[in-house]
Amino acid sequence: MPRFLCCSLFPLLTIISSAQSQNKSFTVKHISETITADGALDEPIWATAESASEFWQYFPSDDVQAEKQSEIKMLYDEKNLYIGIKANSSGKNYTTQSLKRDFRGSGIDSFSLLFDTYNDGTIAFLFGINPYGVRREALISGGGTDRNSFNLSWDVKWEGDAKIYGDYFTAEMVIPLTSLKFKEGATKWRFNSYRIETQSNERSSWSRVPQNQLIFNLAFMGEIEFEKPLGKSRTPLAIIPYINALSQKDFETDEGLNSLKFGGDSKISIGNNLNLDITINPDFSQVEVDDQVTNLTRFEVSLPEKRQFFIDNSDLFASFGDQRDANPFFSRRIGIAKDTADNTIENKIIGGVRLSGKLTKDLRVGLLNIQTAEDVENEIASNNNTMLAFQQRVFSRSNIGMFFINKQSFKDYDFVEREDEYNRVLGLDYNLASKDNTWNGKIFAHKSFRPDDNKGNLASGATMFYNSRKYNFYAKGIYIDEDFSSDLGFVRRTDIVKSILSVERVFWPEKGIIQNHSFQFFPIVLWSPSRDYKNTDYDFRTSWEAQFKDQSQLGIEMTNSFIFLFEGFDPTDTEGGIELPGDRGYHYNNVGLSYRSDMRKIFAFDIESSVGRFFNGKRFSVESGMTLRFQPKVFLSLLLNYDQINLPAPHSSADIWLLSPKIDITFSKSLFWSTLVQYSNQRDNLGFNSRLQWRFAPLSDLFIVYNDNYFVNSFMPRSRSINLKLTYWLNI
Repeated sequence: MPRFLCCSLFPLLTIISSAQSQNKSFTVKHISETITADGALDEPIWATAESASEFWQYFPSDDVQAEKQSEIKMLYDEKNLYIGIKANSSGKNYTTQSLKRDFRGSGIDSFSLLFDTYNDGTIAFLFGINPYGVRREALISGGGTDRNSFNLSWDVKWEGDAKIYGDYFTAEMVIPLTSLKFKEGATKWRFNSYRIETQSNERSSWSRVPQNQLIFNLAFMGEIEFEKPLGKSRTPLAIIPYINALSQKDFETDEGLNSLKFGGDSKISIGNNLNLDITINPDFSQVEVDDQVTNLTRFEVSLPEKRQFFIDNSDLFASFGDQRDANPFFSRRIGIAKDTADNTIENKIIGGVRLSGKLTKDLRVGLLNIQTAEDVENEIASNNNTMLAFQQRVFSRSNIGMFFINKQSFKDYDFVEREDEYNRVLGLDYNLASKDNTWNGKIFAHKSFRPDDNKGNLASGATMFYNSRKYNFYAKGIYIDEDFSSDLGFVRRTDIVKSILSVERVFWPEKGIIQNHSFQFFPIVLWSPSRDYKNTDYDFRTSWEAQFKDQSQLGIEMTNSFIFLFEGFDPTDTEGGIELPGDRGYHYNNVGLSYRSDMRKIFAFDIESSVGRFFNGKRFSVESGMTLRFQPKVFLSLLLNYDQINLPAPHSSADIWLLSPKIDITFSKSLFWSTLVQYSNQRDNLGFNSRLQWRFAPLSDLFIVYNDNYFVNSFMPRSRSINLKLTYWLNI
């Protein structure tokens, strides 16, 4: 391991965090009657509840009380937590994208509540509602330190509704205690709530959050105290069967397939703290297709996990290492494989189990085991995929984690090489998060093992981030040995030492239209250890960004880049194109301009453009997204990527387009229809995905999904399918 990575251990471990300046609290009373979640707050019992009020403004300022105040009341019985909300507004002109569950965005009205049930500042449950009674739930992990900590893929049963009045709206929530995890006998939880009010252009929170932190950061919370200790929560056994009827045709091979699949998941609660998920013959068919991307690099692009089986406590498995460069576990690896032509295809999952949650107040544990099926025709072995993870909290919000990963074939196959019989990875991580989130960091060391190959194979790294109102510093060092491998991970490239050192100065003008603006210097440098630490890449980025008081944003960036190609490479990916010569370096510069409009408007857009050199040629690119609302029923969006690459002869030049128009129609809170078109001439694909979803019962859906794909140049059909999928969530 390089010496600079080892030395970085000491400043991270010796940082002393400061305390918060406030600790708001209120009492939640125990009641014996039930409340119906109709949004009206007309039950007399609400008059006995204590209130959480005096919200602080988060935007446009963070040092005054909110202009449009909110009030929260809570009550509970043996089964449910009852929440009543009154939110003052400027009128009835609320903003929403649709009536569909799990909304997201700072440009729409919403009210969110965060419950840190273990009081550790690391994980929390979020429940949200908007003035139209549309609900959402999310898991917050990693202390809420970045936007990747916010996971809306989590689903759980609860009830809620809202009612709109002249200059305010009210909402009621009924959250079963079985939908939350907490320690038996608990008397208090850490709590916060935040609100987005678009008409007055205000964001506010109950416990004050500084603007240099994300509004859902778990370092800034008050407390709720229960009148009586919470009892043992018996979560019902959840059975989630599915039926999937599929008819598809591959026009390239002129093969068709009609199939009927059965299977399902079950969720079993072990005490108050552990979840056991079981899946048998799961169906991971894409009822929601992945967004296509334009890739002009030599490396793989990661896409987010959307499969429900992997969501609960997903951070416990997926947060090890470095998410961009050396992530040892990437759940999307399970269920896919490479065929004999090196194409990515689906690899059937026979079944699996997943145990995750708290063993003690400070110790989390995760165990995952999944068996995939063999596909002899495509030379794909049946593999067992296992991961064991532990995470022990230390100090206020930091933790130490350890994991072991094993992917192994238990059967001898003629087509499996000795080196591919198993892949194992063992690792240790330390995650730093100070009490007030001024300091964040990580140190990790991982080692992989293959048959007859146990020397070296290391990946290690350290990051440190200082976040204050005026100054931000970020440092990162990564080392990945050329023989390090994690078959269940996402490792973009090996044989690198990578260094990042970022400095940012933020200004907060007292007057004018600018809310804040900043200058940042962001250098990234890579070396190759196996080549005597030859410098292989660098990017020196200088940028200026401004956020205006109407929530629009403007940015300018200049980049000086260097890439050393060891092998030939065609960035246009043109069939039959002549590659740029390898074993030489390429220097180039470019400048970029970006703008995002006020997302509260009926029509909103963002656009980013850059122009400059590219390898030994030139590149002009435009990336844009546009949205148009006919609320609350219709939401239109368009994503556009255009890259014009001009390389000197005899190399290929190209105009690369990616267009993705989409229409979402919500007929009601339970019936949705969406159609997505994706055109990519780089992938030579024109795809249509049309999906009708009927949520006929809580978390139970009927999907009808039509997929159609064509070659771009010839417009000849490529593949076509229609899916009928039924899932039902049954609590026993």
